[in-house]
Amino acid sequence: MPDHARITLEVFSDLRCPFCYLEEPELDVLKAHFGDDIKIRWRPLELRPEPEPALAPHGDYLNQLWQDAVLPMAAERGLTMLQPNHQPRSRCALEAVCWAQRQYGDQAAERFRLALFRGFFENSLDLADHQALAAHADQFGLDGTALAASLAAGEDTEHVRNERQAAAALDIRGVPALRFMIDGEHAGVLVGAQPRRQLLLAVERLLDLLRQQGDETNR
Repeated sequence: MPDHARITLEVFSDLRCPFCYLEEPELDVLKAHFGDDIKIRWRPLELRPEPEPALAPHGDYLNQLWQDAVLPMAAERGLTMLQPNHQPRSRCALEAVCWAQRQYGDQAAERFRLALFRGFFENSLDLADHQALAAHADQFGLDGTALAASLAAGEDTEHVRNERQAAAALDIRGVPALRFMIDGEHAGVLVGAQPRRQLLLAVERLLDLLRQQGDETNR
């Protein structure tokens, strides 16, 4: 996507968050609707990093959440999702996406990120297993051996931690968090899976603001 888009949407997301995955179809619609007027940028935000305890994969909280919210929303948004059999730490998977971005560019990283989402929410892929992540990379034409070596060396560990600190500085504590920017300046945050109408309205308002600014400049 061209770099001249004045509106940027930074999406803070975790690969084990069902609502982050559920937001993907809505973001696709946003990209299709506004085209070059908006740039969407993914940013990793690990939920419950060590030493915070992981949630029980089939405990009362997650069972209720999936029954009442996740599965109905998945049906509405056309996604096939199964409640994962485990709740692995997501840091390694987030690092894997950062590695793919460094090595192969944004488009390859985007495809790999979506593949990891599908792997976790359709087949309970272990997001903390280096070899499982490497095998998944191989399936998508990436160098799984190089990925495993990068994960073992912790090449992107600091970046993922820094992104969590950056989110905290913006008072972002949950995901998905959608940060809107105009010309690199902060323009607001929406937290949680947003309905399509809300996203479209948010961008339309920013575009209206830019048009008004342009009209005032031309007077």
